[in-house]
Amino acid sequence: MLPEPNQCCVMVTGGAGFIGSAVIRQLIADQYAAIINVDVLTYAGNESTLTKESAYPGYRHERTDIRDAGAIRELLDCYHPDAIMHLAAESHVDRSIDGPGDFINTNIHGTYNLLEAVRAEDERRATESDAPAARIRFHHISTDEVFGSLGATGLFHEDSSYQPNSPYSASKAASDHLVRAWGETFGINAVVSNCSNNYGPYQYPEKLIPVVIHQAMAGNPIPVYGKGDNIRDWLFVDDHARALVMVMSRGQSGRTYNIGGDAERTNLEVVETICRELDEISPRTEGRYSDLITFVKDRPGHDFRYAIDASRIKNELGWQPQERFETGIQRTIEWYLNNQQWVEEVGGKQSSSIRLGLGGPR
Repeated sequence: MLPEPNQCCVMVTGGAGFIGSAVIRQLIADQYAAIINVDVLTYAGNESTLTKESAYPGYRHERTDIRDAGAIRELLDCYHPDAIMHLAAESHVDRSIDGPGDFINTNIHGTYNLLEAVRAEDERRATESDAPAARIRFHHISTDEVFGSLGATGLFHEDSSYQPNSPYSASKAASDHLVRAWGETFGINAVVSNCSNNYGPYQYPEKLIPVVIHQAMAGNPIPVYGKGDNIRDWLFVDDHARALVMVMSRGQSGRTYNIGGDAERTNLEVVETICRELDEISPRTEGRYSDLITFVKDRPGHDFRYAIDASRIKNELGWQPQERFETGIQRTIEWYLNNQQWVEEVGGKQSSSIRLGLGGPR
């Protein structure tokens, strides 16, 4: 069992990213005693996601790279965390098509380094005290993309077969397997969660929803892959953060939990919903935002459909998504319109205008 929140030290890798920063905000709301944000601040990590939160007395930011095994071990020696929530990852499918090497190094080798550091710390605790401290809880945060692609029906379950179709999802699948193996072989106190597509404030501007908002407000073409008929289950990031803290603190060791938003939409439906909301909030002088929709060449290996069965986390831990897609997308659009400076600071213009994932020669 973990200590009570007011006595618990949680280390969050990738805490300056989109989902990681939401997790840190949730941990602060739950009044965890110490929150160690381990983030080297790559292109997708930005300290401005946690401007207010950095004043929390128990918050620390360590600009450490999970690919540096020695530095990770030093962090564990320094802070002796009760739990690690591992979110640091390269996560953009298009980037993985153009440059898979970074995904192998961060998502696989980085996870290996963390697991080995946890194993060493657990062994130290077991041998250096007459009453050994509890093993570190290691929570690995993954994606539904490891399961591959669904047809028109069916859902991903925790025991679904792994069939990754992109370098990104393959690297995450590999890291999932490492976590399971270290649990079975070395006794790591590990849990894994696999989530559906997240959306909400502070998402890096290369992802679908921020790109659509940015392109629409700039009056530029809104790119939609293929026919726009690929289907995703959309999960509001704050709902995901609540679920992650539940899994970290109360999930059964060795277990996997799927987390979904019960909000399946085609990509085209998502884009059209954003366009309608913008028509209401900030109408164009001529025409409608949907006039800007432009269908572009599909990316290689584009999975048709993802959908999550989240009954395990609902039944075992009592979690439910609180945000409907209709209200969540309104909140998201309003946040981006009110925080254009943040978008510009993290490279919104550049990331939304460069087409990635064409799979061409390098």
